[in-house]
Amino acid sequence: MADAIPPFSAAEYDRRLHLTRAAMDRAGLDVMIATDPSNQAWLTGYDGWSFYVHQAVILPKNGKPVWWGRRMDAQGALRTVATDRTDIVGYPDQFVQSTTRHPMQHLAGVLSDLGLSKARIGVEMENYYYSAKAHQELVAALPEATVSDATALVNWQRAVKSDEELAFMRKAARISEKIQTYALETARPGLRKNELAAGIVSAGIVGVDEDWGDYPAIVPLMPSGADAAASHLTWNGAPMKRGEATFFELAGCYRRYHVPVSRTVFLGQPHDAILRAETALVEGLEAGIDAARPGNTAGDIARALGAAMERAGIDRGARCGYSIGLSYPPDWGERTISLRDEDETVLRPGMCFHFMPGIWMDDWGLEITEPILIAEDGPAQPFCNLPRKLVVKG
Repeated sequence: MADAIPPFSAAEYDRRLHLTRAAMDRAGLDVMIATDPSNQAWLTGYDGWSFYVHQAVILPKNGKPVWWGRRMDAQGALRTVATDRTDIVGYPDQFVQSTTRHPMQHLAGVLSDLGLSKARIGVEMENYYYSAKAHQELVAALPEATVSDATALVNWQRAVKSDEELAFMRKAARISEKIQTYALETARPGLRKNELAAGIVSAGIVGVDEDWGDYPAIVPLMPSGADAAASHLTWNGAPMKRGEATFFELAGCYRRYHVPVSRTVFLGQPHDAILRAETALVEGLEAGIDAARPGNTAGDIARALGAAMERAGIDRGARCGYSIGLSYPPDWGERTISLRDEDETVLRPGMCFHFMPGIWMDDWGLEITEPILIAEDGPAQPFCNLPRKLVVKG
């Protein structure tokens, strides 16, 4: 079989390994165990729906990284990872969902074979894919090692996107524009929500021209009426109704890179409260985008939005965005930088955020959001070109 061709250049993967190893050195680590599938893909190119079982990228200070996972998924690694740059090790199925053995026992053996049984090992403890049991078993199987928490060590190296990554995100943004436009134009009284969701998903997977759509890390979020007071409901089989707002929080996805964006449609005549909220939200969005300049902080964006909300008498009480890029279910955020008052992370060119100041009241909700790129200078650049307003369909 011909060697796999990962989605990025060898120079790009070298850049990523260099950044991560420098962070490991600062943290005093000999080896990093990356169980987050986003980090595995970022470091090696591995891409497969196998994250429901234990898998990882083993990154030592020197030498090639090792993709480690279920033996049957090693075939997927062979088809997505350049084997001249990454070794592949699979564990047998006797370790899968067993009550008498654990995959981390096998991982400990691999680390021992690599001469790392006494190493300083970093693991991602605050991670969807690394369980308390996994940590317990790994520590028990490596009694001479020092296992410490290195959550988000790799994630933070992903914060500034390369030109190659930004090219993927711009493709994802075109898909985002397509599916958001489809949702807003198709919504009408009497249309069942599940039928609309099916069209959104189909349009996203078809993609734009030759740029095919990947599955997003979060399914379409599209609650209506009083349900839109909740920020993370999906859809049901109920028909859309006049007199209700529906927000669509959607993301185009290209080769695992996400560009989420939200808009809201109102069927009928919107009430004064939602119109006042729209005005404040758009004002705050524009102020936040202007504040999103290199050298400013994540908190500056939040405070710019908050000033507009305060003038309108709206208390959001929530963060208003997060870093975005490559991701797998269940979340399309990078779980590093948050747009909130207390986050003083300095903004750098190439950072990407979903700036999403949604408003969720007792019986209605409104989302008008922008995915943004921190530019070399000046205000942030929105990824999407969509009207920044509440869409009213009488």
